[in-house]
Amino acid sequence: MKTQYILIATALTACLTIAKDVQPPAPVAEIAKVETAADTPLVQIAVLLDTSGSMSGLIEQAKTQLWKLVNEFITAKQDGKTPAVQVALYEYGKSSLRADENWIRQIQPLTRDLDKVSEELFALTTNGGEEYCGAVIERATKDLAWDANPKVYKAIFIAGNEPFTQGPVDSKKSCQNAIAKGIIVNTIHCGTEAQGIAEHWNQGALLADGKYLVIDQNQAIVHIEAPQDKEIVKLNKQLNRTYINYGSAAPAAKARQIEQDNNAAANAQSGAEVQRVISKVGKSYFNISWDLVDACQQKDFDITKVKEADLPEEMKKMNVEERKAYLEKKIAERAEIQKQVLALNKEREAYVATKRKESNKNDTLDTAMTKALRSQAEKKGIAWEK
Repeated sequence: MKTQYILIATALTACLTIAKDVQPPAPVAEIAKVETAADTPLVQIAVLLDTSGSMSGLIEQAKTQLWKLVNEFITAKQDGKTPAVQVALYEYGKSSLRADENWIRQIQPLTRDLDKVSEELFALTTNGGEEYCGAVIERATKDLAWDANPKVYKAIFIAGNEPFTQGPVDSKKSCQNAIAKGIIVNTIHCGTEAQGIAEHWNQGALLADGKYLVIDQNQAIVHIEAPQDKEIVKLNKQLNRTYINYGSAAPAAKARQIEQDNNAAANAQSGAEVQRVISKVGKSYFNISWDLVDACQQKDFDITKVKEADLPEEMKKMNVEERKAYLEKKIAERAEIQKQVLALNKEREAYVATKRKESNKNDTLDTAMTKALRSQAEKKGIAWEK
């Protein structure tokens, strides 16, 4: 399996280059605002979740399976490069939301801050309300910063169980407007296939080049335990020690990282803990706003432009050469851990694929979404290692 990461030498070159003409230090916020390099392939996914009273099972599935969804792209390539994955999150249909906004809330815009998305998922609650599919699809289509590049895989996944056509916004027009912008709409009905068809969930997908999917939202996700799982989880502790905090955002961001590790560990029976570690060694786990190892791999990054006050305590005491050596060590450590986890995961996937053939379970949110993802992304020139 080919390593999915930038060569250490390349990373060091970008990280440690000292400009010939030293400019005034760049603010941390300015360094952190660039999310994705212009030549990096992109995947954009908006997840629209019904959070009305009957959907607690759906939310539980979403909490634990975010990482598995992102991991679908770890071995993917478009034009020889691994795509970056942005995820947006909406909830709809909860009576505690605003009626004048059709009981819809944008929880997160399209972002690569996966820890923040996970944090928001674990904070979700459900209660009764009005579920307007057309309205939430319209909001996601209009509000989000969808990339205009036709090679970008852009998709909405909407999950719920009330009639697809109810509400003040025409769901057919919403789906047509989405696909006109190159955004595929996949519909996930939480219930029987026949009921979903009767309530027009299949029509929404047909109008926007998507797939009509059916899941049992109350089915517990069964994790197939593999021999490699314990070693993958163990490596997470070593991986966390390679993060170098910098800037004012670091304390809260690091705390969020640990919190989401703990949330995943508390749901280990669903596979969330293992899948999160696998995500953390992939390109989509991206923390340039607070981690120097990620930040220094950005084009034109110069460590000398980071203010001393923004550096961690251990680096403040170092001279320039010592800082270079420290970063070099951490980059090398992380690359080695990434290599180990990816190798273990390749073995794990082969084991799980064999075991899965022996089971006969209904689809859950993760399996339904990944079935649609691959077939649709392949049409955008995204290919997976065989």
